[in-house]
Amino acid sequence: MTDSSSRITRIGSTSTSTSTAGSTRTRYDTSRSTTVIVVGGIRFWRRVRRAVARSARAVGDTVTAGGWLLIGAAAIGLSLGIVFGWIEFVLAGAVAAVLVLCAAPFLFGARAYRVSLGLAHDRVVAGSEVALSLRVVNVGKGVALPGRVDVPVGEGLVDVAIPLLRHEAAHDEDLTIPGLRRGVLDIGPARAVRGDPLGILRREVVWEDIHTLYVHPVTTAIPSTATGFIKDLEGNPSSLVVDADISFHAIREYAPGDSQRQIHWKSTAKTGTLMVRQYEESRRSRMVIVLATGEEDYADDEEFELAVSAAASLGVRGIRDGRDVSVVVGGEVPEFARRAVRSSRDLATITARTLLDELAGVEKAERITGLRDVASLAVEAHRDVSIGFLICGSTPTLRMLQHAALAFPADTGVAAIVCDPAAEPGFRTIGGASIVTMGLLEDLRHILARSAQS
Repeated sequence: MTDSSSRITRIGSTSTSTSTAGSTRTRYDTSRSTTVIVVGGIRFWRRVRRAVARSARAVGDTVTAGGWLLIGAAAIGLSLGIVFGWIEFVLAGAVAAVLVLCAAPFLFGARAYRVSLGLAHDRVVAGSEVALSLRVVNVGKGVALPGRVDVPVGEGLVDVAIPLLRHEAAHDEDLTIPGLRRGVLDIGPARAVRGDPLGILRREVVWEDIHTLYVHPVTTAIPSTATGFIKDLEGNPSSLVVDADISFHAIREYAPGDSQRQIHWKSTAKTGTLMVRQYEESRRSRMVIVLATGEEDYADDEEFELAVSAAASLGVRGIRDGRDVSVVVGGEVPEFARRAVRSSRDLATITARTLLDELAGVEKAERITGLRDVASLAVEAHRDVSIGFLICGSTPTLRMLQHAALAFPADTGVAAIVCDPAAEPGFRTIGGASIVTMGLLEDLRHILARSAQS
């Protein structure tokens, strides 16, 4: 049936209604509404998916292995018991469900703590104690049930029990960590742990307060003259002539601008002309310490720790004596490039503390540039070297040490320090290089002191 007064035209997804009796026209754009519905549905699905993922992570972080076992026992026991009428299964499932429900209240108040972590000293010597202070305040509106705060110390963990705390009540705990090994450790972040006594449910809240602790290597007090036992106490003279220094060069006639303090009166009296002294500028003595860090350079960890302590003792003494000190270690090189690539790294030696901070983080590794190559790179970088120390363990042979010593210039005094706790301490000279064998750190001080006096 067709009405001449009304016509409906449908093209694609657009519907248009036209009436000749009136002036009203209606247009329905179904494609746009469909797009809005699809986009809205996608956004809603994404929000639901994120919410489900967050909930799943929260549940996974809260329920322990024992909790999942009880939840499974409750679900299976109640299901089978009700379906098959097994009273025992129903009873077991009900008990498991009650235990899970009773564990839930212990999770409340996990975020009611405000935790402050303090470190008495951020730099200590290996083997000494570290003092920590922990303060926990209940900032919640109600009473906080007993809980626990875990404080990570490097790879270890300190567990502190927190009693029941009323509103605004505080609990202070002084902690002592003994016998830390050399290294750079992160103290924190503290974690508040809430859970039931049976370990069914567990919730953690982590704070962002992290402290860095430098555990320095043990050092020994080397006499001031011991590090210059290779006859280099005043530095090497250079070819630059100056008016004031230590190394006397010659006498010349006085020129306007010369200091009157440099006038040589005896020569002036003989020649009848003012004569002044000239000097050769002395450069500061540079000490280069090459520390082997390869796994093959040491028989065990004890030798490596002794070597790090020896390098620290020599470096600290040199810095305090006003020398230019460079401590060089080998860099890591990929296995496929070990024959073609050499790598080294200079530690920061601005002050004694910066050097000890650097040595606190030094570790030995497998793919490390060898001792001789590191010595060559150190000499190339520090042409003004006047004293060189090669520090290694008991595995390098005397021939290897001699080859490493040849990397230094001929006028440079070189000493190889072999760290071997099982060997007798001693000092000898082979091929122009001094070989120092030490079993204890104190041996280094005694040997260098005797060598400086001889």
